[in-house]
Amino acid sequence: MTLARANPSVLSRISPSTRFARTRPQIRTYAAPGEGAIPAAKRKYVPTTGTYPLGFRAGSAHVGVKPSNTRFDDLALIASDQPCSAAAVFTTNKFQAAPVTVSREILKKRKGDGVRAVVVNSGCANAVTGKGGIEDAITMGLQTDKCFEEESNGEDDGQGSRTIVMSTGVIGQRLPIDKITSKVPTAYYNLGGTHDHWLSAARAICTTDTFPKLLSRTFTLPSSQEEYHIVGTTKGAGMIHPNMATLLGIICTDAPIAPAPLQTLLTSAITKSFNSISIDGDTSTNDTVAILANGAAGGSTIDSAQHPDFNHLQKTLTDFAIDLAKLVVRDGEGATKFVTIRVTNAASYDDAKRVASTIARSPLVKTALYGKDANWGRILCATGYAEGVSSVVPTETSVSFVPTDGSEELKLLVKGEPEQVDETRAGKILEAEDLEILVRLSENESGEEAVYWTCDFSHEYVTINGDYRT
Repeated sequence: MTLARANPSVLSRISPSTRFARTRPQIRTYAAPGEGAIPAAKRKYVPTTGTYPLGFRAGSAHVGVKPSNTRFDDLALIASDQPCSAAAVFTTNKFQAAPVTVSREILKKRKGDGVRAVVVNSGCANAVTGKGGIEDAITMGLQTDKCFEEESNGEDDGQGSRTIVMSTGVIGQRLPIDKITSKVPTAYYNLGGTHDHWLSAARAICTTDTFPKLLSRTFTLPSSQEEYHIVGTTKGAGMIHPNMATLLGIICTDAPIAPAPLQTLLTSAITKSFNSISIDGDTSTNDTVAILANGAAGGSTIDSAQHPDFNHLQKTLTDFAIDLAKLVVRDGEGATKFVTIRVTNAASYDDAKRVASTIARSPLVKTALYGKDANWGRILCATGYAEGVSSVVPTETSVSFVPTDGSEELKLLVKGEPEQVDETRAGKILEAEDLEILVRLSENESGEEAVYWTCDFSHEYVTINGDYRT
């Protein structure tokens, strides 16, 4: 990183110690495409093995969508050997990116049936790019479709494209569409079912992420003897806040699920996962989480919410989506802490979630956490200005820090009365990477609870976003 040369006349009026503090270069802890290795502290979140769904393959290719990316793959393709049920949840931002518009129309036209693939580019969001951007997104999908038409001898069911399209990166720039379409066949020929294939695809969708986010696991259903598999990859590190955040997510399973219940399952799972995280309070133009189910593992098709396996599958998918969403928060731009905010004893789930969300996006709370300052007043303040909440009663509200080592919670405020805080213990709790903030809105133990995940704000966040576009 090149530093601007300081004015000698200014430096002469600053003490040597202050001068060093103000001019020493910052060491970046993120690794955007073109920059390098995964930070040592983040390597533990990258799996070395995995168990992947039957009939799904992943691949990637290098396009160089962003000119500074000269060597990392930035085009990912995830595909099924057979047509899938598909569902997705999209951003609510009014300026919706071209791939969001195009993918929503594809799923609508196909009624969530017969989808074969998801194609993703990083480096350019294809957002706010007008009619040309829409054409580019359509072209990406059609080029991917051609790969599968060759595979199936040109069979066409007349329902349009079978490919969901996603893009992530800089807003307001057109895709280098010819470069991308020329490399789609490469990504297709690179498809494979090994852990390395999936990890390469997960890496290819990263932007300012410091590590590829990939999870896989197996599960069973009560009425079936089959073993099922689920895999998910996601990206996101900044511009993260519901509904939804700047993130992309792709989940695949070999369980047999019809399109209508699949959409219900995903929408519900998103509520308590990707719509319960915040890094900086900004909601993007491109957010998409899609799920594909090809039924390759066999068993009875889950065709409605009344199916005996539906509720079990709902919990399985929700828990999986929560773990996947947590990886996004753990990779928050410049973040040093992973913070769980638990709001309990509320009159309604919505009240609890609104309070948790307000605390999560408070810059003052987040900067205090970065500074390891037990400033519970900021937490209380955010609780008090949460909009549309009727559950907050000052004389019944309590705030605590819950350590991750299993020791007793540190009470900061009890029923509106401040506690004598052990600052030494508070400091030790705040030294840890993980922290839970517990807010009880009343003494009603049967009240509703919501959980949110967020991170702190550091100097690094400003550094990353100050030069992101270039």
